[in-house]
Amino acid sequence: FTSEIKKKVERKESGIFKDVQPHDIVKYGLIPELVGRIPAIVTLEDLNKEALVRILVEPKNSIVKQYKKLLEMDGVELNFDNDALMAIASLAIERNTGARGLRSIMEEVMMPLMYEIPSNEKLAELLITEKCVLEKAKPEYIERIDVDLSARTISGELTE
Repeated sequence: FTSEIKKKVERKESGIFKDVQPHDIVKYGLIPELVGRIPAIVTLEDLNKEALVRILVEPKNSIVKQYKKLLEMDGVELNFDNDALMAIASLAIERNTGARGLRSIMEEVMMPLMYEIPSNEKLAELLITEKCVLEKAKPEYIERIDVDLSARTISGELTE
């Protein structure tokens, strides 16, 4: 009767699950035969923004690297602003989807662009910003500068 009443978030932050024993799981409702087959009981903490950003960028086949490679096939260099990556991680935390939710958020951002990019031959570089993620704004486009080798400039005049 004298225990302190905490909200669900406060209980989660205090690490109440780190002390769970097999007996607790049986009391929760799992059958003892199943609990006896679990060799180790481990609790996990939620991922923070920094960890989610690392998951987006660092692994060998990370989502960001996959999209960069896809656009590289069309001759376009893809770059993400650090604020954009943080916004993607924030959305995953807000939706409570963890690392698995990162792909769906990236697809929301990149899907419209994946239809536009192959038809735009002038496009050289694409920069995804925070506004692209949060407000569905257009990314920053950098167009290709083609050099015409048949024309030469001499003292400001164009000669052929």
